[in-house]
Amino acid sequence: MECRRLQILYSGRVQGVGFRYAAKMTARGFDLTGTVRNLADGRVELIAEGEGADLEAFQEAIRESGVGALIKHEAVSWAAAQGGLRGFEIIADI
Repeated sequence: MECRRLQILYSGRVQGVGFRYAAKMTARGFDLTGTVRNLADGRVELIAEGEGADLEAFQEAIRESGVGALIKHEAVSWAAAQGGLRGFEIIADI
């Protein structure tokens, strides 16, 4: 199986509501690595690497989680995995 990279830019009411923590807890159920962080423009950026099916299931699990209703839009992009990620981490605010 091919390892891929998924980047999602979430917009809506996604900051200050536990979105990053919910993404990290959701990631525990999947075999993937990644990061999640707030952006200065009010969006949240999620980057994850793993098998395509795991990444798609993870994306759906976030939508179905308690914070899923706060998402107004997802800008999704796929690429080849780059490596270098360890575990699933929340990147602190700037």
